[in-house]
Amino acid sequence: MDKAFATHFTPAPFTRKAAARTALVGLTEPYRALLSEGFRQFGIETVVVTADAAERLKKEKFEACVLSLGEGAGAVMEAARSSPSNSRCVIYGVGGNAQEAMSYSKFGINAMFSEPLERPAALKLIRATRLLVLHEFRRYVRIPVMTTVSLVGDGRRVSASSIEISSGGMSVKSVEDFSIGANVEVSFALMTLPRVNLKGVVSWCKPKSIGVRFAAADEHRQRIKTWIDSYLEN
Repeated sequence: MDKAFATHFTPAPFTRKAAARTALVGLTEPYRALLSEGFRQFGIETVVVTADAAERLKKEKFEACVLSLGEGAGAVMEAARSSPSNSRCVIYGVGGNAQEAMSYSKFGINAMFSEPLERPAALKLIRATRLLVLHEFRRYVRIPVMTTVSLVGDGRRVSASSIEISSGGMSVKSVEDFSIGANVEVSFALMTLPRVNLKGVVSWCKPKSIGVRFAAADEHRQRIKTWIDSYLEN
């Protein structure tokens, strides 16, 4: 099985100096091999953390952390978020469904690798989030983060989960559809950001996901912008 994962990768044409480090916590060897090679393609070094993960995340600087959402995951994420050096590291979860991931929403999981881990999907997620890991913020205006979202519109109140957020809007996962142009109100909290309510309009709709553009006149947009600016600065 290990060979199957290892041989699927095509060596990168050249080696770049690692500009960021990602901790791999509680993962099997095949997953470590797959993710290590995937991150390496974008100049991101991986460090396998097998013992005292919470303690290392408190003291040692990492730009990202990938961990299995199993026993002890909460303690590791809490250690990272309470650490001055890792409070804004990009956290990837592995495994579990969306509902299970939401139980960790207070720690601000940024993205999820679905199990079984497969190369195309893993590379797609790494590519989509690499700029945030590499601190190339001027090119990254949307923050991937998972948290529970209450969505009210069309006479319904729907529980959804966030995918990405910017100062101008957000994308969410939802099993219920909304019409493009529908007026909605979203309510959510983000780690250091207390619950906020914003008015908006549905700007696009895809199977199981929708985009919401915040109302330009909603004064609460400034709270989102302030939170994003703080997130990117730390």
